[in-house]
Amino acid sequence: MAPSPQTLSVQDRQFLASWAADCADHVLPIFEDAVPGDERVRDAITQARAFAAGDLDVHTAIRRRGAPAGAAARDAPTPAATAAAYAAEQAAAVAHMGAHALGAAGYAGKAAVLAADGDGAEVIDAEARHQVNAMSTAVADAIRRLPALGTNRSGPLAAGRLSSGHVGATIRAIETLLATPTHGREHS
Repeated sequence: MAPSPQTLSVQDRQFLASWAADCADHVLPIFEDAVPGDERVRDAITQARAFAAGDLDVHTAIRRRGAPAGAAARDAPTPAATAAAYAAEQAAAVAHMGAHALGAAGYAGKAAVLAADGDGAEVIDAEARHQVNAMSTAVADAIRRLPALGTNRSGPLAAGRLSSGHVGATIRAIETLLATPTHGREHS
């Protein structure tokens, strides 16, 4: 059986894990302000960075997958803190499947919307632009190789948790921005 097109190569997953960790780190203060002293979410981001740097082998990273961050999300006292924790869980899961990087970005967008006062569409647009502008060429190219949200049933980008609400809107905004050749190429 062929791997899911949402998996990508180990090298692509390492590139994506670094970017996904940055996405989660961007909203980490939302979680830490709500739950001071809880290190589970920060640890998941550290795990994603360790995998990205090659300091954590793929099998160990897959086994860990950020489960403590998922538990922190379920324990979080606010919806925004929950979303920020899920962003870190998704970042740590990139070792398993590259598509989880978009999950990290999507949950970061949701956390930003829930933490902000104002128009959710404007916040999603700003968050998507921030995330795309932070991409290296390698990250942008890897994300472009992923199937579009909701078009492939063999992974996290299938119809479901990542495809609806603020998470899905953020991922779709990122996909739209990446469809423009000038986006995602500012860094190498």
